[in-house]
Amino acid sequence: MMFDTDLAMTLGVVLAVFAVPSIMSAFSDGRPPRASALTVVLAGGLIVYAVSNQPGGYKIEDLPDVFVRTVAKFIG
Repeated sequence: MMFDTDLAMTLGVVLAVFAVPSIMSAFSDGRPPRASALTVVLAGGLIVYAVSNQPGGYKIEDLPDVFVRTVAKFIG
């Protein structure tokens, strides 16, 4: 079963964005950011998978369309 590259890209970017505040919180509290680091690795893996399996790859300007297509698949 092939995983949808648009879904992988969307999940990867969303996870990466949510990992940033978690990393900052861990550092400010003086604790190691273990869960945040795992989230960043997972997000990076999803993004690399999406870019490597998408014919022609992705461009930065394609990301809004990717998000809209992914949300539209689940809403409609």
